[in-house]
Amino acid sequence: MRKHYNITVAGRVQGVFFRASTKTSADHLGIKGFVKNLPDGTVYIEAEGEEETLKQFVEWCSQGPKAARVEACDVEESSMQEFTRFEILR
Repeated sequence: MRKHYNITVAGRVQGVFFRASTKTSADHLGIKGFVKNLPDGTVYIEAEGEEETLKQFVEWCSQGPKAARVEACDVEESSMQEFTRFEILR
C-alpha cells in the first residue's frame, strides 16, 4: 500500500550533504517527493512510496549521511500528493 510521510529531521543536518544523500537514498529505493532545508536548521522531507520501502527510507533518515548527527526524526502520515520524482528544493 502506497503512503505519504512528512519527515522532519533535526540535529547536525545542514551543511553535511544531507539533502543530496537523501535524494540518492530516495532514488535508490524508488521514493518520490522532495527534501529541503528549513530556516530553523532542520531538514523537511515529503516522501511517497510503498509502506515497507518508506520504513527503510525513514530508517536511513534516522541515521543520515556520515557527517550528519541526527538527534530526532519525526514522521507523520499525510495525504498522497502523487509526486512523479524526488527532488531537492531550495
